[in-house]
Amino acid sequence: MPFVEWLKTTYKENPTQSHSGTHVSKTRICFVVNPIAGMGGPLALKGTDGRARWEAIRRGAKPVSPERAKRFLDRLEKLGVLESIEFYTATGSMGEELLREYSVDYRIVNVVANPTVAADTIETVIRCCRQGVDLIVFCGGDGTARDVALALASEDRKDVPLLGIPSGVKMYSSIFAVNPEAAAQAVAEFVQSGKTTCCCEGEVVDVDEEAFRKNILNVKMFALTQTLCSRYLVGISKQPTPETPDEEENRRAIANHVLEYYVKPCTLIILGPGTTTKAIADALGVEKTLLGVDVIHNGKLVAKDVDGPTLEKIVEEHLKRGGHVLIIVSPIGGQGFIFGRGNQQITPRVLKLVGRNNILVVATRSKISKLKKLRIDTGDPELDETLKGYIRVVVDYDEEVIMKVE
Repeated sequence: MPFVEWLKTTYKENPTQSHSGTHVSKTRICFVVNPIAGMGGPLALKGTDGRARWEAIRRGAKPVSPERAKRFLDRLEKLGVLESIEFYTATGSMGEELLREYSVDYRIVNVVANPTVAADTIETVIRCCRQGVDLIVFCGGDGTARDVALALASEDRKDVPLLGIPSGVKMYSSIFAVNPEAAAQAVAEFVQSGKTTCCCEGEVVDVDEEAFRKNILNVKMFALTQTLCSRYLVGISKQPTPETPDEEENRRAIANHVLEYYVKPCTLIILGPGTTTKAIADALGVEKTLLGVDVIHNGKLVAKDVDGPTLEKIVEEHLKRGGHVLIIVSPIGGQGFIFGRGNQQITPRVLKLVGRNNILVVATRSKISKLKKLRIDTGDPELDETLKGYIRVVVDYDEEVIMKVE
């Protein structure tokens, strides 16, 4: 029996528990929080699927998604639309714990155990669909998006729009909002329009996390879904960088420019993920973790595939000795994120220690030509505000452009 057909026969109807006041016509929103999403990012675990989940917990990783879901709800409250929404959710950390902190109507459609598993997300979304929800809002990453899309397919409800509050490690899918506050803005538009906000097709993509941890980036489209047409959404999945001789030559030229103009003696270099930053490491004669963060000092590798806590200590010690630190990152293709997507090892604390003036962005001509702006989502809204503005981007040897960071 195909998996989707098996799902249809597995999850049965169950009575909902209502926490609603007087019934009025409200926008019905399925609200699902993946409580472990994003925990592996700062620890350089590349995700929280499978064994990485338990490794993250063992190493003391703190939950990320509850706080990001709270930021979403806080903004909805400020926008004055909570009273127009009836939420459908699961018990505990998957939604109820957060919702009961607000004056909001909600219904429990699924009772889940702790710790939660992917099947809990699938079952919750299925039961929400059977309640006739108007919109599904989930807090998680690409793996959570896959689970939600699978549930929609099993119910033949691909007409229900899907919106992601970004809280994973990668979030390459197009159905994510730029940040939790942007997700709230998009939902507010949907509610205030009387659910007539235009919907468009979105892509749910994901990577093989085991391959990802081995420096192999294999992004595959998992499903096409409906999502909200809103300027507050990313709107495009991660776009791969073309592997051509011209592209490779462009990367080498960028590397030569960076080494000549930016890399000085005693400079601690933090290299973010990507093929362009790898070209810089190659020029220095240092092996680069293609999909991780590495630290180089005076042409030597100081830390390979470093995690956030370790990076913070390295930076603090170097600055105490009077050294200079330079962070070099490349934006996510098509989306433009320079922080908060796949490089959470560069924590808000690291960024505060290093400072905005010591951040350098590098990108090939083909990548930068497809970006209108750069984006940030560090997890610290106040820090994000200080990083916004204009920043220089090295696009070739002896050539830099200025781009806006939003």
